[in-house]
Amino acid sequence: MTVQSLYLWIPLLPLFAAAVVGLFGRQLPRASAHWLTIAGVAASFALSVCVFMDALHGNVFNGTVYTWLTSGGHRFEVGFLVDRLTATMMVVVTFVSLMVHIYTIGYMAEDPGYSRFFSYISLFTFSMLMLVMSNNFMQLFFGWEAVGLVSYLLIGFWYKRPTAIYANLKAFLVNRVGDFGFLLGIGMVLYYLGSLDYAAVFSIAPQFADTTVELVPGHPWSLMTVICILLFIGAMGKSAQVPLHVWLPDSMEGPTPISALIHAATMVTAGIFMVARMSPLYELSTTALSFVLVIGAITALFMGFLGIIQHDIKRVVAYSTLSQLGYMTVALGVSAYSVAIFHLMTHAFFKALLFLGAGSVIMGMHHDQDMRNMGGLRKYMPITWITSLIGSLALIGTPLFSGFYSKDSIIEAVSFSHIPGSGFAYFAVLVGVFVTAFYSFRMYFLVFHGKEKWMQKTHDHHDAHHHDDEHHHGLGPHDKPHESPWVVTVPLVLLAIPSVLIGYVAIDAMVFGDYFNDIIYVDHQQHGAMRELAHHFHGAWAMALHGLTSLPFILAASGVALAWFFYMKRPDIPAAVKNRFGLVYCILDNKYGFDSFNEKFFAGGSCFLGGKLWQIGDVKLIDGLLVNGAARLVACFAGLVRRLQTGLVYHYAFAMIIGVFFLLTVFMKI
Repeated sequence: MTVQSLYLWIPLLPLFAAAVVGLFGRQLPRASAHWLTIAGVAASFALSVCVFMDALHGNVFNGTVYTWLTSGGHRFEVGFLVDRLTATMMVVVTFVSLMVHIYTIGYMAEDPGYSRFFSYISLFTFSMLMLVMSNNFMQLFFGWEAVGLVSYLLIGFWYKRPTAIYANLKAFLVNRVGDFGFLLGIGMVLYYLGSLDYAAVFSIAPQFADTTVELVPGHPWSLMTVICILLFIGAMGKSAQVPLHVWLPDSMEGPTPISALIHAATMVTAGIFMVARMSPLYELSTTALSFVLVIGAITALFMGFLGIIQHDIKRVVAYSTLSQLGYMTVALGVSAYSVAIFHLMTHAFFKALLFLGAGSVIMGMHHDQDMRNMGGLRKYMPITWITSLIGSLALIGTPLFSGFYSKDSIIEAVSFSHIPGSGFAYFAVLVGVFVTAFYSFRMYFLVFHGKEKWMQKTHDHHDAHHHDDEHHHGLGPHDKPHESPWVVTVPLVLLAIPSVLIGYVAIDAMVFGDYFNDIIYVDHQQHGAMRELAHHFHGAWAMALHGLTSLPFILAASGVALAWFFYMKRPDIPAAVKNRFGLVYCILDNKYGFDSFNEKFFAGGSCFLGGKLWQIGDVKLIDGLLVNGAARLVACFAGLVRRLQTGLVYHYAFAMIIGVFFLLTVFMKI
């Protein structure tokens, strides 16, 4: 097998499995849906590990698979760039996807759309692999749109639910806004730099560092700033940055496995990966980096606040994802691209673990997602409890856990940065540490400790919930929570292992070593945060010991302690705080008004504009003036002509005499 065909098989195996199961799933035995797709993804994972080991030895592949078309001297190609950055993403994507595939056997066991779901998640794996393996902007855009399409299908998987259809339409439309900017950025790359191939674009880009364009006559802008901001607008949609973040919380309407696969570990990190890959372009524009930094800081802080008031267990984790994506974006903004990718990797493991743990809880609670109906599940679901605790400890940045190394590195990198906005970003990521710890352990204590609130539910409360589609909701009066089957708990355990260890093992090489040499470019003269950070790093163990006395750890511990006090010792305090600060609660409950503004301004405005265009353009101009107006004109003309047709001979004779007289007059003048 040649190297090129090996790379080709990695994305194609999940594609073949998705096609077979999607087209013939109803004819095949039910179990074949998971066996075929799991075999495809497992083979991709094994091959990705081989590629990763090869990339560790410094081998890089950059080649064209085939030319799609040639137009005006420009070649549009499908090709692969496989280096350490790509290989890392391939291993993360295929491993998390494999865990989700196995988990889905248990979670979707009773769902009538079983085969369709496996086909979709396998197709998503193909799309994401094509995105990360691309060596040119055209293929990047193909993967970008493909993951968006499959996300649309998966969020609306339970298509009988109006909320699911609303959520997938919302995700699709919001991503179209970001993708429009992304496409404009790619268009400007092709127009000004003359190529879509990464290597060619990166090599020629420094020559355009001082080039300006006038988007508005008389107002020159740096070309590289415009390109980088447009590309980042695409990342804002895909990676859910303010104000294009509104789709991600609603996407929790989809089944829990896709929440873990798409909206925690892989798809939403596509924007982070893209900006890191484009580091040679972003280093040419401090303005673009500052824009990225401020957007990321706003997302990291303000999305975290929203997690505090959620009652749906999946939505708490969703807002946590938004906040952590903000942290990654902040790292990109201070040129700490390697730290952003490092946090992307660690976050993929512990956030997938948290989502799948939440799904296990939902299964144990018979599909009740309200944390107010839980409590005391620790003794009924021991594996889910311990793995969820590990995920929560990693999320809040507990020393020695994977999240600590990546999250603290981001905070330190921001503290050493001097680009505009870094002061606000440092404040945002520090406060975000406390907020993250508070809402994470609020969820943990409400679900696994305290009173067993599900025992307080009466027959009436249970009967109030009825079968609305594929699932029923809530424990019955005689039911008890139960641990999930092994196909659910095994992925939890396998994800918990890297959630603990991967940070300690990988930080030295990925962040401070030569892991990303010649892949990620940083101008240390202009943006020296990483160089400063490297001076203060003395090994993973020393970093963990120092972390025990650092401000982020004190803030995280304070958040955990406050959550314990509020929800374990004095559960009356949260209600009192809610009543005392009703306005703040109302603002958070309305999600800062983003949804209301979008519905009234964009959706309402579009409906109003469409209504006016229909009334004026369609009813008055087209129907009223052109169609009915032409008919009225013909009728009016016919009415005039009809008056001349009297049927009397002398009238016609008189008309003939007048006509002859008129013609003689005309000809005599000539």
